[in-house]
Amino acid sequence: MVVIVMGVAGSGKSTVGQLLARTLGWRFHDADDLHPRRNREKMKAGIALTDDDRKPWLEAVRRLIEECIASGVSAVVACSALKQSYRDLLVVDPAKVKIVYLAGERKLIEERLARRRGHFFNRRLLESQFESLEEPHGVIVEEISRAPAAIVESIRAKLAL
Repeated sequence: MVVIVMGVAGSGKSTVGQLLARTLGWRFHDADDLHPRRNREKMKAGIALTDDDRKPWLEAVRRLIEECIASGVSAVVACSALKQSYRDLLVVDPAKVKIVYLAGERKLIEERLARRRGHFFNRRLLESQFESLEEPHGVIVEEISRAPAAIVESIRAKLAL
């Protein structure tokens, strides 16, 4: 199984994803690591990515998910997956790929991004992320105001893991 932990920047994808993977003894992958250098530079400069910018990145994330499934490796992937078309591309097999959406108030996310250090994402891009976000339906939704450990336990219960 592959669990995609999605949401806007600052929602806790990496934190929750790493904790979930560690708790389950699964592999963790951060989709940000698959962004081409050009995308990273644009985001660092505060330039929002276009769908064309995201296409090779999303294809790389899809290949990663396909490789995990083909090799029988369970994994958690932190990926913004903001649009339904992105999620449609990434969910290569609905029986084996599940989505968890980390939802939260913009003010809380802004506060988190203001405290974040050492990440290429320019917090001025948060507005563009909310504009691009197509809230998913039929997925696990977790409120981010709770502690990461509580979110992970809720995810595990909902996935019966």
